[in-house]
Amino acid sequence: MTASRAFTAFAGKISKWAGHPLAFALGMAVVIIWAACGPVFGYSETWQLVINTGTTIVTFLMVFLIQNSQNRDGAAIQAMLDELIRASAAQNRYIGVEHLTEEELDELRRRCETRAKAERLDDAMDAADRAEAQAKARAKKAAERVSGL
Repeated sequence: MTASRAFTAFAGKISKWAGHPLAFALGMAVVIIWAACGPVFGYSETWQLVINTGTTIVTFLMVFLIQNSQNRDGAAIQAMLDELIRASAAQNRYIGVEHLTEEELDELRRRCETRAKAERLDDAMDAADRAEAQAKARAKKAAERVSGL
């Protein structure tokens, strides 16, 4: 097993465990025990340093593990979305857009929004045309009924 694969497996397991309710309960238990020991140690600086150092170390290490897991999850989701785009009638030019710069993504987003607004306008105009045609058809039927009387 390569070091990368071993780290990936380790990071995945730790990230999954850290999100479990039992991990939260364990963290709460540590804090409660630490707080209960305050009077025994006279609320000394060493007593405070223990919790500060412990939480800092755990937080520092967890940031890297969780970031690794999120990076892998994000890449996997992106790959799945790319495959859905490739296999569907969607436009293949969107595959790989995660590699664009912020400015390029902003421009792409603006273009998509403009197209969406234009499509909504076209849909509204089509609906208005259909409503007008239905109204004319009803008016024609009503006129025929009146003239047939």
